[in-house]
Amino acid sequence: MDHLACFTPGDLASASAPDLSNFRWRLLAQGDSWFSTAAAKLNAHANLLQEMVFKQPVCAINCAGSGEALSHMVDLESAPDFVRLLSSDDAPTWDGVLLSVGGNDLIAAAQTPAHTADGQDVPLHLRLLRRQTEWGPPSAGVARYFSEPGWATYSDYLRTNVRHLLTLRDQGPSAGKPVFMHCYAVPMPRPAGAEDAGLGASGPWLYPALKACALPAADWAAVSRLMVFHLALLLKSMAADKEQFPGLHVFDSTAVPLAPATPGSSGSSGDWHNEIHLNHSGCFKIARAWSENIEDVLNGVKHVEPSNGRRKG
Repeated sequence: MDHLACFTPGDLASASAPDLSNFRWRLLAQGDSWFSTAAAKLNAHANLLQEMVFKQPVCAINCAGSGEALSHMVDLESAPDFVRLLSSDDAPTWDGVLLSVGGNDLIAAAQTPAHTADGQDVPLHLRLLRRQTEWGPPSAGVARYFSEPGWATYSDYLRTNVRHLLTLRDQGPSAGKPVFMHCYAVPMPRPAGAEDAGLGASGPWLYPALKACALPAADWAAVSRLMVFHLALLLKSMAADKEQFPGLHVFDSTAVPLAPATPGSSGSSGDWHNEIHLNHSGCFKIARAWSENIEDVLNGVKHVEPSNGRRKG
């Protein structure tokens, strides 16, 4: 098995550029902190790309880079290297595109407060969590804390941005090539932020948002699961819609067994480095399963959905 060989757009343009013809498959990658190559991130919680392995030599040009990568899907337009390498007439022809997107947008939506700084109400369609006076009946379970109008807004936003990305793909030499996205794992809301300022937003991320809405601590894990599974179902429904999202392949990371973090812990716990980032063991588990899924698609292997609806791998 060969580890995925990762290069940067700068490597590709240098005098000693790698010979991509030596690789069986050539991929273009872009994404959030799960793909970032910042030294602080790699030393702390790894990324999915460095843990991917294939039966044949595979390379990726990773545009996520050493900065903060994509904070939001809409920031794709501010990623000039990725847009150029994907859609320009003289771009390489890629065998596929790897994406890690949507998670930061979900966290941001969950962090949206019920009131603005000047005390004005934020309407439900612009946030994912309800304040205490808006909770539904207890019979609804943890769904009573969740804003369905806000989820509809988020869903429309994500669908629009993914369609735009597929349009960019189809403008260049890689038109119609597969685009690979992953779902996210379910984090445990806890007071575990990033220790290093180089990691960007210091966090924690969900923990203060749930506290601000007065959600009972006993329900935090279930609320986190509800949001992540909503995102997984949304991404998988998009991949199933071949007319609106041609060539989109989504790997269900929620089906990969991970060791959860201990509630209330503030450091690395289970397969998690902090509240929302996996450590090396967590990245290893998801990346290995995703690698197999990607290689099967590139080799034309057809998957049969198991009876429980979860994707093989």
